[in-house]
Amino acid sequence: GLLLQEMTMAGLHELRFTEEKPLLRSQDAELDNSDVFLSTEDMDWKEHDIETPYGLLHVVIRGSPKGNRPAILTYHDVGLNHKLCFNTFFNYEDMQEITKHFVVCHVDAPGQQTGASQFPQGYQYPSMDQLAAMLPSVVQHFGFKYVIGIGVGAGAYVLAKFALIFPDLVEGLVLMNIDPNGKGWIDWAAAKLSGLTSTLPDTVLSHLFSQEELMNNTELVQSYRQQISSVVNQFNLQLFLNMYNSRRDLDINRPGTVPNAKTLRCPVMLVVGDNAPGEEGVVECNSKLDPTNTTFLKMADSGGLPQVTQPGKLTEAFKYFLQGMGYIAHLKDRRLSGGSAHSCLCARAVPSASMTRLARSRTASLTSASSVDGTRQRACTHSESTEAMGQINHTMEVSC
Repeated sequence: GLLLQEMTMAGLHELRFTEEKPLLRSQDAELDNSDVFLSTEDMDWKEHDIETPYGLLHVVIRGSPKGNRPAILTYHDVGLNHKLCFNTFFNYEDMQEITKHFVVCHVDAPGQQTGASQFPQGYQYPSMDQLAAMLPSVVQHFGFKYVIGIGVGAGAYVLAKFALIFPDLVEGLVLMNIDPNGKGWIDWAAAKLSGLTSTLPDTVLSHLFSQEELMNNTELVQSYRQQISSVVNQFNLQLFLNMYNSRRDLDINRPGTVPNAKTLRCPVMLVVGDNAPGEEGVVECNSKLDPTNTTFLKMADSGGLPQVTQPGKLTEAFKYFLQGMGYIAHLKDRRLSGGSAHSCLCARAVPSASMTRLARSRTASLTSASSVDGTRQRACTHSESTEAMGQINHTMEVSC
């Protein structure tokens, strides 16, 4: 990890960035009318193939770096690409109120983008560590100072590994369906047997959806079956799946549980549907992270793809996650014009509107980081700096 960091960070030190304050409450009215923020319709997605130490990465980007504000960088799950994984979420109407304030960067894992050429026989697919080590090249190419990552499944694992190796490049993480554990030999043997008896799309579907979702034979599952078969190159997909199944445990432990415990230093929001196949892994990941900067959201009426089936709930949660870091402190809300906060059990006071919205969206939060008002500094996102900023992290329970 240190070797990879030294290799990739060497080129980053030469970059220079113009400082720009994040969005604060007093600036909102002015910035809403500023030419700095273009509407979603005015900003075209642009495709790039970026050279990295481990091969080319296909990246799709909208907007341009905005000074001190991070980029939103996404990484998809096995069997998908950025379109199949994130289009529904990022095209959701309320999400536009968020994305107009940030440059958005979608990363496709090698060979997984629509129309990708098939890798030659014998091609060695990058390991999960190497996939993470490719991302600083994206940061350097576009001049990002740091990123807020949104990852699903395998993509969540890659982004978590990226944050462990390059913590100074990651401002925050939203990790859906993350499994911090590698496969044991029993799981490995079961996966091999499944590969002999099932088609590749069926194997991927069992990773993406719960058995209940698969048995109900929903329109969503059938749609993804067709798209996984036709949109993603099957040979390349098999290589990505094999590498994900060969992953090692994420080397993380809750601070104080073991000597010199490694953990994610940035704010993290863990997300899982209440009917998702990856629930157990997400719960275990939550147990291994620092509770003072980790939020756990279990989304009701949602399965293996909460960003597809419940984009509204996820948008609300993401908005308050950003607000907790001091960004977009106020957003116009067409759906809520008032109303009292629901009563909740809360160790310390938090904004009532945030509590109300989370309760109404029927998400369940086990831990939450407190919001930061006033001038924001990057250092305040790390748990060791919260005391100096006068902010106290706390545990919160919301009954929905």
